[in-house]
Amino acid sequence: MSKEYPLHDIRNIGIIAHIDAGKTTTSERVLYYTGRTYKIGEVHEGAAVMDYMAQEQERGITITAAATTCFWKTPEGKEIQINLIDTPGHIDFTVEVQRSLRVLDGGVVVFDGVAGVEPQSETVWRQADKYGVPRICFVNKLDRTGASLERCISMIVDRLAAKPLVMQLNVGLESDFAGIIDLLKMEYVTFSGDKGTEITRGPIPASHQAAAKAAREKMIETLAETNDDLMLKYLEGETPTIEEMIPAIRDATIKRKLFPVFCGSALKNKGVQLVLDAVAAYLPSPLDVPATTGIHPVTEQPITRNPNSKEPFSALVFKVITDPTGMGKLAFFRVYSGVVSQGETVINTSKGKQERISRLFQMHANKREPITSVSAGNIGVSQGLKDSITGDTLSDIDQPILLEKISFPEPVVKISVEPKTTVDQDKMGKALRALSDEDPTLHYATDAETGQTTLAGMGELHLDVIVDRMKREYNVEVKTGRPSVAYRETITKAAAARGTFKRQSGGKGQFGDCAIEIEPNETGKGFLFLNEIVGGAIPREYIPAVEKGIKEALDAGIIAGYPMVDVKVHLVDGSFHEVDSSEMAFKIAGSFAIKEAVAKARGVVMEPIMKVEVVVPEAYTGSVVGNLNSRRGAIHSIEDRGNAQAVNADVPLSEMFGYATELRGMTQGRGNFVMEFNHYAQLPKNLADELIGKNTK
Repeated sequence: MSKEYPLHDIRNIGIIAHIDAGKTTTSERVLYYTGRTYKIGEVHEGAAVMDYMAQEQERGITITAAATTCFWKTPEGKEIQINLIDTPGHIDFTVEVQRSLRVLDGGVVVFDGVAGVEPQSETVWRQADKYGVPRICFVNKLDRTGASLERCISMIVDRLAAKPLVMQLNVGLESDFAGIIDLLKMEYVTFSGDKGTEITRGPIPASHQAAAKAAREKMIETLAETNDDLMLKYLEGETPTIEEMIPAIRDATIKRKLFPVFCGSALKNKGVQLVLDAVAAYLPSPLDVPATTGIHPVTEQPITRNPNSKEPFSALVFKVITDPTGMGKLAFFRVYSGVVSQGETVINTSKGKQERISRLFQMHANKREPITSVSAGNIGVSQGLKDSITGDTLSDIDQPILLEKISFPEPVVKISVEPKTTVDQDKMGKALRALSDEDPTLHYATDAETGQTTLAGMGELHLDVIVDRMKREYNVEVKTGRPSVAYRETITKAAAARGTFKRQSGGKGQFGDCAIEIEPNETGKGFLFLNEIVGGAIPREYIPAVEKGIKEALDAGIIAGYPMVDVKVHLVDGSFHEVDSSEMAFKIAGSFAIKEAVAKARGVVMEPIMKVEVVVPEAYTGSVVGNLNSRRGAIHSIEDRGNAQAVNADVPLSEMFGYATELRGMTQGRGNFVMEFNHYAQLPKNLADELIGKNTK
């Protein structure tokens, strides 16, 4: 970096929202107004700087989170550094949002002024809640037919259970959208000149003065509820000054008591500069967020690291990409404390391996700008990390720390892939290794018996993009099978069983014997193994072998060949032979025991249930509801959405394949839908029996 900015002048922010709410369009304006680019790249023209992948430009959607650094001068003349990440809105790429939020200090949530709070808006909002990320809101697209700032604000309250602080009002709507009323300064703001760069502030039009006065009164009242000093003034009938309100708004935003709401139209170049002013004024710097906590990798003692360049180095790798230009692997990381310099050796405490930082970069979408060091509070990119993947901690060799990993959802859709030629065989393996290193929600496995490779991902679009990337970036041609559902198995009651493996064949034999008790574990908690052996019934060195045998049997599936999840296993008894017992014998005994126990514990097959929202003109609502019912869907609500209706339902994933084509036919191309994974539920017995029969032939 040419200039080192103090920590209080740095903002690490993400632009997050539902697909098609205008995140990338907003990001492109941010780059233009901050002087990072000299022309605005439009998404609909396939020219957006932040959507640099060929697949993104063709589809007009964001697939991978892109990072950049830009600089903004506030009206007060203060310059801040903004490390910006533009995230995807499509649920298939939710991993990109999740790992970005893990390392960001603040967020700008973009809402479509017509559709309001959409399903993926809710998802990213909950993810931001999980990571404690303060947010401001930008209600976009107020120039479109059916837009309503009031409706969007009420949906933020109802759907997100959040407390909005309305900072602006619109003057005009749809094609008449003319400007914005700044309720803090009580001024009317208009945008003109080249791409809205000329900002004019003037008196509020007479027709809007009463509404503006009422809205400002409501804003002060809402703010006073979060600040004792302002509440005292408010109760005494005094009006707080702007100088008193700004720090109070900042404090309430950082503590997530309030979420300031701004409005405009990014496409029509109205309002984005005011959002940048708000980023500087209200979103936290690295100094405003809690200190980072972790543990010592050996002693497991808790450690705290402050955002200070003088503290020992600690960072989290949140994204890994394979550079298509042949530079190898590039690792994006957020530095929480200390400084790392080019050529330095650090330790990957997650793997216990040393890594050399051969080169450092600051990213601008897919362009790299070489730098010599990255200090606390900043985001950098390193070339040369061999063993580091998403979620790994990098730290000082002499003072290591292990930070909390990033958790990712399990994939729900599978396809089979096979190389078209023998030449593609080796290349396919390399491509899948590289792509799965980049994307923790992409899983692949090869069946040892059939040689068939399966890819598992978050949805059909996700897997379609992966196959397309294999072809374009790695020159691998593959044939794909039809998408299938990633079913799971689990148990519904407790049971006990004993597994014994005994073999005598002349010389030294094999003997292993273990008794287990199993019970359902909490949903989402996975497999838990508890060693409750007393008195040495099974020697300590054989316990891991029993656990391994049980785990491998559960992973392979016991009922219908799907992984068994959420099972708690207690190892309670067993016996051994001084000569014949071995790790292999106890591993086999463990697998025998779990298979018998599951047979008694009423095992069931679970299917993924998707949360589906279909938005259609009212004339087609009846047809859509009937069709979803025929797909085993459970309709939850039908809501007015501008000049259309939104049907919300839970539908099994297995019933949703090919739905896009059928919906187009039903609605003459006027309907659209989004779906995201919601939960696993028990597959009806007749369908489970059919599935078991098919898989056990």
